[in-house]
Amino acid sequence: MSNPRMSKQSRNQYHPDFVTPPGVQIQEKIQELGMTQTELAERIGRTKKTVNEIISGKAPIEPETALQLERVLGIPARFWNNAERQYRDYIVRQEERARLEQQVERLRSFPVREMCRLGWLPKRSDRIEMLAELLSYFGAASFEALDQVDLRTCAAFRQSAVHRVDSNAVLAWLRKGELEARPVACRPFEREKFSAALAKIRELTLRRIDEAIPEAVRLCAESGVAVVFVPEFPKTRTWGATRWLTPDKALIQLSARGKTDDQLWFTFFHEAGHILLHPKKDIFIELDNTEDSREDEANRFAAEQLIPPNTWMLLRQMKPRSTTEVRLFAKQYNIAPGVLVGRMQREKIIPWSHLNALKRRLELKAS
Repeated sequence: MSNPRMSKQSRNQYHPDFVTPPGVQIQEKIQELGMTQTELAERIGRTKKTVNEIISGKAPIEPETALQLERVLGIPARFWNNAERQYRDYIVRQEERARLEQQVERLRSFPVREMCRLGWLPKRSDRIEMLAELLSYFGAASFEALDQVDLRTCAAFRQSAVHRVDSNAVLAWLRKGELEARPVACRPFEREKFSAALAKIRELTLRRIDEAIPEAVRLCAESGVAVVFVPEFPKTRTWGATRWLTPDKALIQLSARGKTDDQLWFTFFHEAGHILLHPKKDIFIELDNTEDSREDEANRFAAEQLIPPNTWMLLRQMKPRSTTEVRLFAKQYNIAPGVLVGRMQREKIIPWSHLNALKRRLELKAS
């Protein structure tokens, strides 16, 4: 049936380099029995042309034919069915390989080397096998299908000329978040429960980041939101993203870009704002200087969740400048000092270079 030499394919599966049509076995068997194709056709109730096409591989062995061959040749129908399935699978894979060979240059448009380095893709020396792995990673049957996913997903930031990003790199980053979120067990989304979870997470901002994150992830999952961390990918400039995986499960994907608690929590609450304020059908990808009214709404939501408007008005009046003043104000109003500093910097009350020692650092490892 097949050559014993095998070629390694994706996911450690093996497929024969060469498979003969099952008709070859039919021809060998009837010769062994001293039977002609004409006689076989008579015995199974088919035309000689049909038998000839089956033997030559031009026509498939149908399950009914396999049963007839079992009765005439004494070889189980399951053998013929399996042989036919393997042969047709081989033919399809050969056709697919030929098609991918015409698209091998597509590898250049994706950050394959970086994806392999991070373990997102297995390394393959064969470029066509690498193309197949890339399609499998994205869950797309073809590059034509992937292009449609790309257009739908990345339209949110392609409209802005200020973003010089690699859309395929963004697509790879987003896909990693989706794959990481799939196994996260979440209860069906409940708006009220998620709002209540955000109030508790606001209190967590006062704790150490490594203690706060697991609890925040748990609270979100209990209200129907999966939170995953995927480190920033080269040429993406991504802070975070929000989308709905199902009608009952939302995804907040964070890169922890900036690596400080003020950036982390602002981005988290910004993404949470999209979930509560905007339609489920939309995909939101936060990059540098995103210009969109919905992004402005999410920014206001995040700012007010972290520092209530009345408290912010007091701060603007006091204008604390020293480390001691900021610490005292933060303690009095139950705000993480780093979060307070970040807001003051964004609002240009203090320069970006001031009071950064009050921020807590976060380091993410690639998964």
